[in-house]
Amino acid sequence: MAAESDVLLAEQQRTEVVRKAAPTVVAIFSPDGNGGGSGVLISPDGYALSNFHVTSACGEFMKCGLNDGALYDAVIVGIDPTGDVALIKLLGRDDFPYAPLGDSDTVAVGDWTYAMGNPFLLATDFQPTVTYGMVSGVHRYQYPAGTFLEYTDCIQVDTSINPGNSGGPLFNANGELIGINGRIAVEKRGRVNVGAGYAISINQIKHFMDLLRGGLIVDHATLGATVRSGPDRTVLVDSILETSDAYRRGLREGDEVVSFAGRPIGSVNQFKNILGIYPKGWSVPLVFRQEGRKQEILVELAGLHRSSELLIPEGPKVPPPRGEDPKSPDDSQHAEAQLPKEELSDEYKKLFVKKKGFANYYFNQHEQSRVLYGLQSFAQWKGEGTNSAAAKWIINGRTTDSDTFQFKLLPQALSAQFTKRAPGLQTLDGAEFSDEPPGTGGLLAALYQLKLLLTEGVTAFNESTYSGSQPLDASPFLVDVLTTKKSTVECRWYFDKTDPRLVGFDTLIGPDADACKIRFLEFGDFEGRQFIKRFSVRYGDTIYGQFDVQTIEVTQPNEARN
Repeated sequence: MAAESDVLLAEQQRTEVVRKAAPTVVAIFSPDGNGGGSGVLISPDGYALSNFHVTSACGEFMKCGLNDGALYDAVIVGIDPTGDVALIKLLGRDDFPYAPLGDSDTVAVGDWTYAMGNPFLLATDFQPTVTYGMVSGVHRYQYPAGTFLEYTDCIQVDTSINPGNSGGPLFNANGELIGINGRIAVEKRGRVNVGAGYAISINQIKHFMDLLRGGLIVDHATLGATVRSGPDRTVLVDSILETSDAYRRGLREGDEVVSFAGRPIGSVNQFKNILGIYPKGWSVPLVFRQEGRKQEILVELAGLHRSSELLIPEGPKVPPPRGEDPKSPDDSQHAEAQLPKEELSDEYKKLFVKKKGFANYYFNQHEQSRVLYGLQSFAQWKGEGTNSAAAKWIINGRTTDSDTFQFKLLPQALSAQFTKRAPGLQTLDGAEFSDEPPGTGGLLAALYQLKLLLTEGVTAFNESTYSGSQPLDASPFLVDVLTTKKSTVECRWYFDKTDPRLVGFDTLIGPDADACKIRFLEFGDFEGRQFIKRFSVRYGDTIYGQFDVQTIEVTQPNEARN
């Protein structure tokens, strides 16, 4: 009797998980009913995850059915062509049911899982199909097969996953989302499930989530170095680009990679698995052994692809891949019968803005507006006269190592004077910015960019982009990133995600070089205006100084000053 009771209890628990999870599962259809797949809602305002290969076949807008029988319009938000992930937004409600995100790093072989979705597009009433099975492998890596599509650190399950399940959720026994189903192994030339499905881990997707929310076509990371197997299961650097950040930090050919991003490295496959879950631009710790001596560095990861490789092709929609990656549903006639022939409203059409390099620029504009709220405390610097970029700024103070400084930010030139340090001078006559004062990476250029941002906002720059979020200086906390470009100078402005305020920025005066990194340590009031009272400056591996601002003199361009 006890055994029977246990069986009934387990059954009850399974049905309860399905009951809670099913409302979050999305049946995705192309507007013409010729394709589709699955997805899962992750927020009440309608954001949902799917596969890139599913949404790319649907276009900019698609139809999405939920298990309550209702059909919603949805718009593409962001895409990850390398990791096969897409973020869409269902429209028409702000109280959608959504799935809680789990921790895929805790998934173990033998765990029970639920796959839910729309296999063969059979969910004509939008009721998701549920399959139940076991995790049969973790940290699986699959090489790109003829494309740059690359599955890293994915979860392997024997839970039945078939064409049409693509983009759908993989839940753990608690009903938490642990992955997005994307690939299956099949018999050669067949499309029959053989009991090996692969889900993109939700922890990988978390790293890219804010990039996707920013309407971007995201890219994965490269170290700028290749690795090979060495003796005794060691992993050695096989080659390295001299332009890479890893090279500038000291990594060389033949060095042993000991750990990467805090995880020990025991094989080439393991290294690729870990590297593949990070976006370009993130900085992660790397421990390596060089001539018997162990060293730890923080290395900034470069992009895996050129920007041109990630552009969305013009013309016909991208067909879903076939062959050994069979994700294209065959039963589209069922979907076509369910879709009402409704014109998309003008209100919804406004939610897609086409721009080169973006999946949907509308959402990037939206995220830019959100993070720029963090400049509210500096609003008194913006305006006319002394509140314009043409005003003269003279900043005086002392460094913590008892040096005095004076920065002059004038319309024609920028200068820095110190008691102990070398001075700096930068003209503003069209000449390229340089490393002034020497050894700072372009501190004067950086201060000038700050002046532009505070007085004129992002309109002062040639480009501005919300670039997602990332850990700042190896901190576990994420900051929002706004990237601006003006001439050859690129700035990354960092905003606290929890208390939206500007916390620092990096300035690059040229490609393949170290940035001038400025971090704000304290703010103060200067004659009614808030400004940075204390900040630090780092260039490469060296802290240039910590600066305490004592006074700021601001005058109009035509005002005389001694």
